Amino acid sequence: MDLGTFSVSLTVKDLAVSRQFYENLGFAVFAGNPDHNYVMMRNGDAVIGLFQGMFERNILTFNPGWDSHARPVESFTDVRDLQRRLKEQGLALEQEADQDSSGPASFIVIDPDGNPVLVDQHR
Repeated sequence: MDLGTFSVSLTVKDLAVSRQFYENLGFAVFAGNPDHNYVMMRNGDAVIGLFQGMFERNILTFNPGWDSHARPVESFTDVRDLQRRLKEQGLALEQEADQDSSGPASFIVIDPDGNPVLVDQHR
């Protein structure tokens, strides 16, 4: 099951301080907007998102339909198909995408240790 490109969404107390810290580790901003309290950063194939005041916890994030540079990919599994497969396997979802919709949508499943896993399709 291809969930799409992976990143870690970090909840941060001070976006500017966290951004500087990760820049010191070799990450560079490639997307996002500090005026909207988030930036996306990359170091090689590693991608992290820094989010101030948007989430309560860090989140494992998958983006169907994007590559690691946030560019559309030709072929991908729609988030609603992924959601359906997980539900068929007996997983309970914290938040669900509307099965009758199309285009951008997302769902959240919580892993056994309480970590949220967001599958967030932007196209």
